[in-house]
Amino acid sequence: MTKMEAPFELLLSQLDPPATAVIADIEVRWGVGVGIRRNIPVALLWTMPATFLSMLHRFNIFSQNKDIPLECFDSGDQIPGISSSDLADLGEVFRRTDPKVMNLALECISWVPKAQCLLFTSFHELEPETCHSLRAEFPFPVLERIPVSVGDNGIDYMKWLDSQTKASVLYISLGSFLSVSNMQMDEIAAGLKRSGVRFLWVARGEAARLSESCSGSEGMGLVVPWCEQLKVLCHSSVGGFWSHCGWNSTLEAVFAGVPMLTFPLFLDQIPNSRQIVDGWKIGRRVKSEVHDERLMTREEVAELVKRFMDPESSDEIKMRRKAKELGDLCHRAIAKGGSSDTNLDDFIRDLGKATCNLQTETQVPHP
Repeated sequence: MTKMEAPFELLLSQLDPPATAVIADIEVRWGVGVGIRRNIPVALLWTMPATFLSMLHRFNIFSQNKDIPLECFDSGDQIPGISSSDLADLGEVFRRTDPKVMNLALECISWVPKAQCLLFTSFHELEPETCHSLRAEFPFPVLERIPVSVGDNGIDYMKWLDSQTKASVLYISLGSFLSVSNMQMDEIAAGLKRSGVRFLWVARGEAARLSESCSGSEGMGLVVPWCEQLKVLCHSSVGGFWSHCGWNSTLEAVFAGVPMLTFPLFLDQIPNSRQIVDGWKIGRRVKSEVHDERLMTREEVAELVKRFMDPESSDEIKMRRKAKELGDLCHRAIAKGGSSDTNLDDFIRDLGKATCNLQTETQVPHP
């Protein structure tokens, strides 16, 4: 990614009319520097939760010029602006992630105060406290907007969903970046088969093998290499989502009003899981402890799935109601006049103001 800087600057030099602003992913470390050199505003985009950025930002401030051992996360010591539960999650993130990756992430976040705007793929009502605190923290606009696009085409898995009863199908997707072990996938497959619960499972690269493992379930399940996830989650027959808790998947589940089984693997997925279960109360943990590395057996999978998808359980009914309420909030946020819709208008206005301010600063001589 660092090799893109020179070609990108060359492209900017060739544009006519010239660029008046840059929108860059926070992980593009040189994005802000390009804006500074060209005297144009830069809006940084963060594609994980605002809460996770806030945790990393405050940890970054606290740890500057310090060597922070992993033990600090378990010592009970406090870091200003980070709650004890968030600190525990952050400790687990550091333990599961390559130190080089974490150092790179912290370096990228150190550029945020030098930008002119900060964008999140979220909506205000989902993370209100964090959004308020970040607006107070940074001297520029902090805006949230959830991207939504529901496709429409006639694919076989959609026809299969059409044939199922309302809220009877468990949708499963464990992400595409960091995989679950084959042994664990086989136990999940056997547990699903044993549970009697209908399921649609997306397993990139493993679909053929897992389809064979699930054979004999007499049409109870379908394993595919890919699907239109948001469209699937919005289907009336889908009643639950077993997820790795990636932020895009979390947002899509919220939009669809579907409760979740959380199975986090690393990075923001860990605090996302806690927010889903303890904060919004729209999910259940697959494992009771986030640091539990043991193999989950087929018997445990079957019992968990049956309980989670039970349409008559009072606890599950309450959780489904919560998920529906949060989904309604999301739809209101993206509707005309909602918080995300308003934030998009504000972003365009604020970026224009930032451009004018930077141009004025260069034109006015300083004593």
